[in-house]
Amino acid sequence: MKKPIKVAVIGVGHLGKHHARIYSQLSSTELVCVVDVDEKNGKKIAKEFNVPFVNDYKSIIDKVDAVSVVVPTVLHYEITKFFIQHGIHVLVEKPVTNLEEQAADLEKIVANNNVILQVGHIERFNPAWLAVQEKIINPRFIEIHRLAPFKNRSMDVGVVLDLMIHDIDIVLTIVNKKITDIRSSGVAVLGKHEDIVNCRLEFEGGCVANINASRISSKELRKIRIFQPHCYMTLDYKNQSGEYYELKGGKIKQKTIKTSKDEPLKIELTDFIRCVNESATPKVSISHGKLALSAALKILKQIKN
Repeated sequence: MKKPIKVAVIGVGHLGKHHARIYSQLSSTELVCVVDVDEKNGKKIAKEFNVPFVNDYKSIIDKVDAVSVVVPTVLHYEITKFFIQHGIHVLVEKPVTNLEEQAADLEKIVANNNVILQVGHIERFNPAWLAVQEKIINPRFIEIHRLAPFKNRSMDVGVVLDLMIHDIDIVLTIVNKKITDIRSSGVAVLGKHEDIVNCRLEFEGGCVANINASRISSKELRKIRIFQPHCYMTLDYKNQSGEYYELKGGKIKQKTIKTSKDEPLKIELTDFIRCVNESATPKVSISHGKLALSAALKILKQIKN
């Protein structure tokens, strides 16, 4: 049996503390410390999981095999680059960076350092998505709604890089073709960045994706509908459920999509550690993260113009 992978979490705020929780529970990992610039919160999380608190991520390179980077987007590049240059495997939360050139640079550094770099597009590990992806053969139209109440965090970016990028990644994965046209509009309501956005993506071959994202909704909604010849499917990411509708014998037949409900973040981190142990290519590699970021930045540019 392989020894547990020694891991640390860099940034233990709202999401980072869940990375720490899961690593502390997995048999395949040993959580060796948590790192944060906020000493009060960092010590609180460290105490909860009975590990040391560290305030300087550069001091832990001889203690870890892998890290989760869960800090504000503007810091992703600097911290991720540091660890992969020192041979440490990294899972960096989405978006991979806030600049396309930085993502391209990370891609080169990963290739030269023989390490795993996985990007945290968590919906790829949602049981509803995992249950239906093999049924997607020839998508023609995709409709997505991702709505969330205002939570006053991740305010360093707008809703495109905060929430919509999940759906951009899913759409790019489904269609797997070049974007030929982008039409988007959005407005800032509660801050300096856009809070609500509608985007229409057109692809080679004619597939169209319509994505709606808001972080100022009165309720949470995360749903996708995928239409292809003679059938369509609808998924509810939040409830990890789905339905499949197919035309047979002149009638629409409905089937419930069977899912194995589980925590998507746990599935994601477990798969990251598997990739580390097996030197396998992550399901969401730096290349995928870069493609999603590129599309997101084009959407943002159109909104601003």
